[in-house]
Amino acid sequence: MTQSTVVAAIVFVACAAGVSRLQPGLALTAHDVKERQDVFALPPPAELHVATLGWDAAAVDVLWSELLVDYGTHWAEKRAFDDTPRYADAILELEPTYPPLYQFISTMLVYRPPQGTEADARLARKYLERGTRERPQDGDVWLAYGEFIAFVAPSFLHDPAESEVWRKDGATAIGHAVELGANPERALTAATMLNRAGSPEAAIPFLERAYAFTDQPGMGEVHESIGRRLATLQATRMRSQADATAQSIDARWQSELPFLPRDQYLMVGPSIDPARCAGLSSVDDPACERRWPVVEPP
Repeated sequence: MTQSTVVAAIVFVACAAGVSRLQPGLALTAHDVKERQDVFALPPPAELHVATLGWDAAAVDVLWSELLVDYGTHWAEKRAFDDTPRYADAILELEPTYPPLYQFISTMLVYRPPQGTEADARLARKYLERGTRERPQDGDVWLAYGEFIAFVAPSFLHDPAESEVWRKDGATAIGHAVELGANPERALTAATMLNRAGSPEAAIPFLERAYAFTDQPGMGEVHESIGRRLATLQATRMRSQADATAQSIDARWQSELPFLPRDQYLMVGPSIDPARCAGLSSVDDPACERRWPVVEPP
């Protein structure tokens, strides 16, 4: 063995010993630094197209994978994770219609470590609303949007009245998702929520369309369930119209001809102004209607 070989071996051993001695401490320091503050190394979204050199789709896949890993790592280490919007903005800058983002962005925002906030819920809704604009014919995106603002987001809001508005908006979005091909059973959920929110009238069109969509082989049970719910709402609407119409007639009876018995007043019909309602020009005048109008409930 020559002297140069011996020197090389001694240097190699010394270097290896130095690495083994310093590496654990450096790794611990790096870990501690990451725990204190994450470093987000991506450029602003507007510059991403230049940075990817045209490989936008590949960059989006890498960013999405990195987001999933970072999100899971922070949960495992019980560390706060605030970079989801940065990743989301970068992904949407490169591919505004990226489906996985719209499916999971709400979960990543409101169920982030350590805890989501009302601001996170509002931000999640903005991302999902953008998804309905970027993918207007995607029933899955509309369903994710509707279910989030109907079931999840209200628990993060502090104003009960606003929570009810969000639930109603969510039910409407779920109904639209059914129209775009989502599970027709979701129409029953939307109808129930709209009915509870005091808007049964809005639920009927969704159920009517869902009833038509499910009139095919293999969907008989769902078709019948939707039909029963639709019949119930329609019957309720008819009773409400009848009650509202009766109340309107009774009010006019007391103000116009209270000395007549009610059944005779009904036979006489609504009072009109003879001068105003004379001639053919009054045919389309609502004030000259000779029949009792049907009054919609408030």
